[in-house]
Amino acid sequence: MRDQRAWREVNRRNRDWLRPWEATIPPPTPSGPIVHRPTYRQMVRHLRSEANAGRMLPFVIEYQGRLVGQLTVAGITWGSMCSGHVGYWVDESVAGRGVMPTAVALVVDHCFRTVGLHRIEVCIRPENGPSRRVVEKLGFREEGLRPRYLHIDGAWRDHLVFALTAEEVPDGLLGRWHRTRAQAGPPSGPRNTQGNPA
Repeated sequence: MRDQRAWREVNRRNRDWLRPWEATIPPPTPSGPIVHRPTYRQMVRHLRSEANAGRMLPFVIEYQGRLVGQLTVAGITWGSMCSGHVGYWVDESVAGRGVMPTAVALVVDHCFRTVGLHRIEVCIRPENGPSRRVVEKLGFREEGLRPRYLHIDGAWRDHLVFALTAEEVPDGLLGRWHRTRAQAGPPSGPRNTQGNPA
């Protein structure tokens, strides 16, 4: 709950940046209940409840000591599947600095090595170039298209499915990401105050 002010500020500042990719609530059916977007407190209570039930792992993303995004492993399924799917967003002011690929790599390693999941997938709208670059940088495998998969920005939208299994990253995804960045050399984009790649 203590992150409410920072979370709201980042969301307010990034409203136009995030709107095209955010989940929305579809119109109610004639016999269905009217559902409203949750408040911040309702969202936190839901995340905690799902986490306590073992169905979700919610995280905030911090960069240089401030909240810059959110990452959630949801839909965690056990038994013969041992799978979950990752959703994320990041402050536009830090996009392109490697913050999100690093966060995703850390979480995937945690899911595979600590939690015991076998498969992680990420579903992304085909038009969402920045989000697609995250999974491409990390070497997620593209599996196909899910037509009208999620209600996003006011309509049912197609999504591309990207996935990794534990066997595909035996030495960890974070290590692979660091090696990929080192081979690519210093980025041409923004740098932090020390002059090192952000």
